[in-house]
Amino acid sequence: MKLVSAWLRIPFWQRVLAGFVLGALAGWALGPAAETWFGPLGTVYVNLIKMIAVPLVFFAVMKAIGSLHGQKSVAALSARTFVWFAITAALAVAVGLVVGGVLQPGRGLAGLTVAPDYTVREIPSWKQVLLDVIPTNPFRALSEGKILQVIVFAGLVGFALVKLGERVAGLRKLIGEASDTMVQVTRFVLEMTPLGTFGLIAALVGAYGFEKLLPLGTFVLALYLACAIHIVFVYGSLVALHGLNPLKFFRGAASAMQVAFVASSSFAAMPAAIRAVTHNLGVDKDYAAFAVPLGASIKMDGCGAIYPALTSMFVAQYFGLHLEPGQYVTILIASVLGSFGTAGVPGTAIVMVTLVLSAAGLPLEGIGYLVAIDRVLDMMRTMTNVTGQMLVPVLVSKETGLLDRETFEAASSNLGIAEGERAEVGASDRTA
Repeated sequence: MKLVSAWLRIPFWQRVLAGFVLGALAGWALGPAAETWFGPLGTVYVNLIKMIAVPLVFFAVMKAIGSLHGQKSVAALSARTFVWFAITAALAVAVGLVVGGVLQPGRGLAGLTVAPDYTVREIPSWKQVLLDVIPTNPFRALSEGKILQVIVFAGLVGFALVKLGERVAGLRKLIGEASDTMVQVTRFVLEMTPLGTFGLIAALVGAYGFEKLLPLGTFVLALYLACAIHIVFVYGSLVALHGLNPLKFFRGAASAMQVAFVASSSFAAMPAAIRAVTHNLGVDKDYAAFAVPLGASIKMDGCGAIYPALTSMFVAQYFGLHLEPGQYVTILIASVLGSFGTAGVPGTAIVMVTLVLSAAGLPLEGIGYLVAIDRVLDMMRTMTNVTGQMLVPVLVSKETGLLDRETFEAASSNLGIAEGERAEVGASDRTA
């Protein structure tokens, strides 16, 4: 227990960073064998955080709906949330287009080959997407991890609890206790992040090396730069315009950003993001339980805005095509609306790029050139997604008075066991 206590005293972000560095070294030293040896460790970690995500959202949303005082409050908060989703997505598209125009990642390339496993993705119709939001079987939605369907069903149950009032006081209390229990389970699982990071990064570095990245190095650089600009300058400016310290925001969000980067999944990073915005940044827990899962489904500034915009520039440059002003507008509109319209569709990044290129009249085979390096791109795209999914609840909470300013100013960077729980661990060490 003393060893565990000493480990927990190290700040969370430092433990994750250590796992990242050691994983990169192990992957470099072992090469492809690292994927065999350490890949399962990363897979177990991702499976663990996916395991807790659905029940965490299910119970938290039911608890939150009742605490948000009915439909009027939920509708008002939802409207603000959607508006900020759209604004930040539009800004992300603009950043992607500007960086693509400046760095021109598609120029000077020749003879690129389409990845052998690439197939053109079918874009679902808006009617099908809308129909898929409603679960035909809520238990199946829970088992398959369809977050939007889970939110819809849990929201209906939450409204029913409000309508029935004191007649279901016992059930409401039980749901609250179940939600608190899942929060505690989340803390336990997140403590595995450093080990999971080690396994994921070791497998990635061992499998990729540098040979796969060199031909498209400029595109990788452009994507990482565009995402960094969007995170630091766009998000940072929006935080500052709301009278908040951007450094405090990034400190509080940093640990969840790390989880997103190594896991490359907004869904997998969702428990960490919920924990970060409530525990570190002071967002109301009930609002966060609604806004963050919603963002994990439809708020994709990296995958759904920057990446399609940058890919459009890459494809146009590679094929020597000139983009007209109308095509730029099309890319902007398709990216912003498409991210909402493809909510819950697997492989969001590829679907979004297919949608945007189709709308702009650009060759779809250009996507196949990028599939080979998609895993490396997805790390930065996902970190951008999740940072935006944390930013919007902070902005809306500040505007509506739901932000605990004291917690935000303290800006803890730890996602794991709370200080009080650490004291209990220390006490058990002394009695052991």
